[in-house]
Amino acid sequence: MEGLAQKLKDLRLEKGLDKSEVSKLLGLSKNAFGNYEADIREPSLDILKRICIIFDVSSDYLLGLEN
Repeated sequence: MEGLAQKLKDLRLEKGLDKSEVSKLLGLSKNAFGNYEADIREPSLDILKRICIIFDVSSDYLLGLEN
């Protein structure tokens, strides 16, 4: 089963964005988003909502509750 970190990376690459571009859209540092992709930290609920909007996916998808 694919985890949140891998899903974030896959979605970013599908959109053709680099970490700094996504970080800017989220209002985060490049390192903060990199930590999510590296599975070092998990995003807050507010950031998770923004990620869903940017990538047009549901939180259930990101959290592994649906495919």
